[in-house]
Amino acid sequence: MGVRFVLMCALSLGCGVVTASAQSSSAQSDGQLYSLDMIVNLALAKNPLVSSAEGVIEQQKGQQTAAGAYPNPTIASSGGHGNLRDIGRVTIGPVLDRQGVTEYNVTVGQPVEWPALRAARQRVADLGLATANVGMLETRLNLASQVKVAFYDLLLAQHDADLARQNLDTVEGVARIVRARVKSGEAPQFESIKAEVEVLKARQQLARADNLVRINRVVVDTLTGGALGPSYLVHGEFRILPRDLEIEGLMTRMMEQHPTIQRLLKSVEQSDWKIEFERQARVPTLTVNGGYWRDLGREAFQGGLSVPVPLWYRRQGEIASSLGVKRREEAELLRTRNELGRAVYQHFQDVRTTAELLEVFEKGLLKQAQEALRLAQFSFQQGASSLLEVLDAQRVQRQILLDYAQARRDLSASLARLEQAVGVAL
Repeated sequence: MGVRFVLMCALSLGCGVVTASAQSSSAQSDGQLYSLDMIVNLALAKNPLVSSAEGVIEQQKGQQTAAGAYPNPTIASSGGHGNLRDIGRVTIGPVLDRQGVTEYNVTVGQPVEWPALRAARQRVADLGLATANVGMLETRLNLASQVKVAFYDLLLAQHDADLARQNLDTVEGVARIVRARVKSGEAPQFESIKAEVEVLKARQQLARADNLVRINRVVVDTLTGGALGPSYLVHGEFRILPRDLEIEGLMTRMMEQHPTIQRLLKSVEQSDWKIEFERQARVPTLTVNGGYWRDLGREAFQGGLSVPVPLWYRRQGEIASSLGVKRREEAELLRTRNELGRAVYQHFQDVRTTAELLEVFEKGLLKQAQEALRLAQFSFQQGASSLLEVLDAQRVQRQILLDYAQARRDLSASLARLEQAVGVAL
């Protein structure tokens, strides 16, 4: 009877694996299969955050063009017909005395900027564009990290769903065997009830796992701007611990290369030039004027200068405001450095701790769980243990497999977040 039970369990488990493989193949034929690199590239091309960063770059290019433009001249003109009145005893020629003359004038004014003011304004615009370009790198870095974490979550959910499906197939096979033994009188009735309860639990676990797959699939699709569609699959492997991962080198790379720090450094430099611009703006802008006048009995060419006099106000408010902005951005730079340093240290420790946990799984825990299940099945065959003990051993093994997959996901996600904190790929 023990040999027959082993054969039937093996047959049931084999059928479950075949069924799971068939379902997986059918699912792959219904939707396109994507790797991590493909999804990251789609997100970088379709996500609205990237479009927003591109819009900021275009805006800064426009401001750079405006900063390099010269001020436009002002042209004013007027004209009309004039007649001479109240001439008294002045002798006027017969033509003027009878018909008068057309009068008109034209004036041209050209503002001339202070060269240092123009240079400061252009430098502010150049740094604004440079800040926007670095901001694009920052956006792409953060988005890629979010996509990677979401991809690993979906990969884990698919793995859990596969385990839940295989577990359901195995439990259903065992339940069929138990029902047969109860029917033949080899086992009591409550053994069948226990088996049915286990089948219901396995079905609930599978339903929850499939629902989690759908939720994570929507999350990844949202990050790609809806480019993946409702039905797709992902394939890939979890990451392993890179070699020569040292905290000192990571901190140095973060300080030197992180896009957020580079963006804030350029913002501080831009604030310096804004202060310089406001100080140079105290120098008044000259306006060179010239004109031609044609009046009744008079013709004239004129020229001159127009200079606003900064007597009562010398842009103290604008200078103070710019100094306040610079101080705020310097504080933001210091805060960001501290936050990124803390994040690098935290994610580095998460990576090391998770790697040690994986080593525990791979060096003994996985094999021990498999061996415990084998012994429980053998003991059940010999009549030394109950069905409940076999199901408990199977449940423990499945939980260990889930914990192992969760640890692999945690390592991959921690590496992705570490890359985000350092600012470069590891």
